[in-house]
Amino acid sequence: MAMSATLAMNEEVARRRRLGLPTVPLGFGEAGLPVHPLLTAELAAWANDAAYGPSAGIAPLREAAAGYWTRRGLPTEADQVVAGPGSKPLLWAALGVQRGGVAVPQPCWVSYAAQATLHGRPVHRIPVADGEGGVPDPARLDAAATAARRAGEPIRTVVVTLPDNPTGLVAAPSTVAALCAVADQHDLLIVADEIYRDLVHDDATPFTSPAELAPARTIVTTGLSKSLALGGWRIGVARFPEASKLRATVVATASEVWSAPAQPVQRAAALALTEPLELRDRVRAARRLYATVTAAVADLFVDAGASLVRPTAAFYVYPSLPGPAVEHDVALAATLLDKRGVATLPGSAFGDDPSARRLRIATSLLLGNDDEQRDAALRSDTPLDLPWIADQLDRLAEALR
Repeated sequence: MAMSATLAMNEEVARRRRLGLPTVPLGFGEAGLPVHPLLTAELAAWANDAAYGPSAGIAPLREAAAGYWTRRGLPTEADQVVAGPGSKPLLWAALGVQRGGVAVPQPCWVSYAAQATLHGRPVHRIPVADGEGGVPDPARLDAAATAARRAGEPIRTVVVTLPDNPTGLVAAPSTVAALCAVADQHDLLIVADEIYRDLVHDDATPFTSPAELAPARTIVTTGLSKSLALGGWRIGVARFPEASKLRATVVATASEVWSAPAQPVQRAAALALTEPLELRDRVRAARRLYATVTAAVADLFVDAGASLVRPTAAFYVYPSLPGPAVEHDVALAATLLDKRGVATLPGSAFGDDPSARRLRIATSLLLGNDDEQRDAALRSDTPLDLPWIADQLDRLAEALR
């Protein structure tokens, strides 16, 4: 198995910078903001707590996560929650709880198909509905599940991303409802990756979790790597259906794979998930900043002749570039990096058709090279005028021209 495309690109950008090669970093979806001092203080306060904890996570963190979901319309008890060292291991564990095929959206985040493959599960890539992202088209999922069952190799799990990486879009509530109906018809487990939920740009954008409509068959995962930029702290939580045997299976997996998340990080995450005012303000500021910079990057691609659906969440743009100059998306991404110093990822890394010449653009590392610049971007009413952001946008515009 090859290294994750996103992490490989992050290492390539670091290598280029060590060599002094100017690089516009649009390949890696790291949140790119400083850690809030409230969380660093909490981490430090618990730094001496070096004992192993329970495999499901400490009670204060599970209680805080239950409150987080309850405030979002998903009533949750602490005994429905499992904590892990990032949402990524929790997703991997969830994909291993039952046999059978795994349906994923096309395109989708690079790790879903890879994790299913690690479990020996057949992967079924189901295109998303036109103009949407993150949720397999329900009619196509129905057809694929029917065909797989007739072939004696049924699909048992479907993965959705709300909001979506790579497209930066939020699937319509009607699409989520239709998917839940298909899941009920075919008895599918729904694994809903909702790590970008708090980064929907506009509060008026409707958001529906499958756990609202199909609570008995939905596992929800989230973490703090995107909304609070704690990717390197490696902490995530998963919400399981009430009285579900699936949770016990994942806890058993955790006990053999990662034992327990780091205690000091769990304490800081427990504070974060209680959502004190200072952190709510930080998330609002981050959401506003991501929306502004992402819209500006989308404009540059549109001006260059690309086609795209404008993103409504997170910090991603997913353009398709026209023209016969390059045959496929891998060559396009390589040309941009090698000749223009712009790091992107090809859509085919996310399971898309290479001939569509789509690129996954992550805008979050344009915000600054150090915490001083990133703090200034968070505070600014006009972040596009900050010289370090303006310079990167100018370089991108020139590369596209």
